[in-house]
Amino acid sequence: MLLVLLLLWPIAEVFVVVKVAEAIGVLLTVALLIVTWPLGMWALRSQGRIVWRRFAAAVLEGRPPAKEVIDGAFVLLGGGLLIVPGFLTDALGIVLLAPPTRAVLRLLLLRNVQSRLVVRAARAVRARAPYDVDSTARDVDQPPLNP
Repeated sequence: MLLVLLLLWPIAEVFVVVKVAEAIGVLLTVALLIVTWPLGMWALRSQGRIVWRRFAAAVLEGRPPAKEVIDGAFVLLGGGLLIVPGFLTDALGIVLLAPPTRAVLRLLLLRNVQSRLVVRAARAVRARAPYDVDSTARDVDQPPLNP
């Protein structure tokens, strides 16, 4: 699935660039593709600073910075996608950089990860030795440790 996506993404990008060039002209299309690079750098810097401050505040407060780490990853990925030329990558980059959509994506990611962790933990508990639910265990005297 990932391989198919990696193969189809550049084809889709070229298709979109050609369609945009047909609609607005080649020079304007190239200008738009060039403008997104500095825009991506600016967004990466500004949003990155905000996320870094929140991360530092969470650490100073002694709470786990999970939200801030995920936001940082989204900002880094979104800024990187804006730097890469292409309209589809730009759209995805903007979605990852916008704080409201980042919050929704973070919530979806956390739900997915938490549900996977719960399933794995339940499997791990089930895989261990059976638990003595009926309290039928008895104490056994340990032999002395002297040889």
